[in-house]
Amino acid sequence: MYRLLIADDEALEREGIEWIVNRMMPDTFEIHHAENGRIAIQKAAEFHPHIVMMDVRMPGIQGLEALKEIKAQNPQVKMVLVTAYEYFEYAKQALSLGVQEYLVKPAKRDQIASVLMRLVNEIKADRRQRNEQLAVRDKFFQLLPLGETEIALHFMSDQVNETEVEHLADILGISIHKGCALVLAFPELGDEKKKVYDTVKGLTHGMTKDRWGAVVSSMVHSHMAVFLLEKPQTGMEAIQEGAVQLGTKLAEALTGRYGITISVGIGSVQPEVTGIRRSYYEAVFASKFENKWGSLCRFEDLSMADRNGSGKATSQMPGEASAEESTYVELAIRQIREEREQSTTNMLDRALDYIREKFQEEISLEDAAEHVHLNPYYFSKVFKQQTGETFIDYVTRLRIDKAKDMMKNGELSMKEVCYAVGYKDPNYFSRVFKKVTGVTPSEYRVQLQ
Repeated sequence: MYRLLIADDEALEREGIEWIVNRMMPDTFEIHHAENGRIAIQKAAEFHPHIVMMDVRMPGIQGLEALKEIKAQNPQVKMVLVTAYEYFEYAKQALSLGVQEYLVKPAKRDQIASVLMRLVNEIKADRRQRNEQLAVRDKFFQLLPLGETEIALHFMSDQVNETEVEHLADILGISIHKGCALVLAFPELGDEKKKVYDTVKGLTHGMTKDRWGAVVSSMVHSHMAVFLLEKPQTGMEAIQEGAVQLGTKLAEALTGRYGITISVGIGSVQPEVTGIRRSYYEAVFASKFENKWGSLCRFEDLSMADRNGSGKATSQMPGEASAEESTYVELAIRQIREEREQSTTNMLDRALDYIREKFQEEISLEDAAEHVHLNPYYFSKVFKQQTGETFIDYVTRLRIDKAKDMMKNGELSMKEVCYAVGYKDPNYFSRVFKKVTGVTPSEYRVQLQ
């Protein structure tokens, strides 16, 4: 039921409107009364009406002032101004407050019912819109982790579709024009692997919020990559300092929570996707350089030491990866791809189960996409790639295969088979059956004899 507040200083007017509403729209409203503007404001704050019907002239706080106060408390409320004074000035002020309707006393019962019905329909439409927005928002947040994994793969692999990576960056709300990589190397984690991964991801996004963009990869063979990305207000030095701070805090947190000692490698700040990928290779190298747990090593410090003739010399040019690092990177890329493929397989299995359960109904591609929380366009693309059939072709083939099985049993009439596999029109079913099998249902049944 909807909540309706009737505010009028005349009891007969309030009771008359309530009688009309209950008679014309039974079981639609829970109705409350207010005899002046002050009580109307109090009642509105108490039970949050969906609709307020307000008289303009009342003792104390006038109707327009009361509506203004109520609207401030509850911006979604629908407002109807009821008055015996047909002055344009009132109507003009009412419009500025967002009043939907303006009734002149004595209003006819059909007018009152018509106004309230329009407002009820608006409330229903508003609710549908809010629910749709919440559903889209929910799906968006469910897909964010997949988007983050995907963009991490773009940073780690040279098989890059620039248009796609830009689109992913827009979805995640990050810039990919400049950044650097951190690589966290872990000892053997055992059962704590998932907890450690969640901790690193949660702490990273918490520490970098409002300062930098951040992308966290999956955990691959006891390694994780974190990509720290610039925002318009952050410069190169700020990113370098931020990477060291982030690496240090992550290491301290993991030691404090799990007693784990990790090694951290940090690549240099680089422009664009190819540069960030170079930074990733540098971070992989730096994470292994000192070959001991508990180290935090910046690749730039290593290359500087090499140029000064001190420290450990490297056989690679800055940013190049050794065979060992290249092997690790390839393993990382392969595992992320396998995780992505497994996610796709799981999604497709759920979609196919849903289709097999619902094929007798009026099922659509949009229904199946919504069931697995995917955009219909993307779902259609993945479905065709994985099954080799379009959604419509798959459902049609499933229905016809089921129809053929039913006809083999011989227990149902042709019309019953038609309805049982999801078709409403026997003639249309016959045309589809012949298109798929080359014969009509009747001809197919004769062949079975």
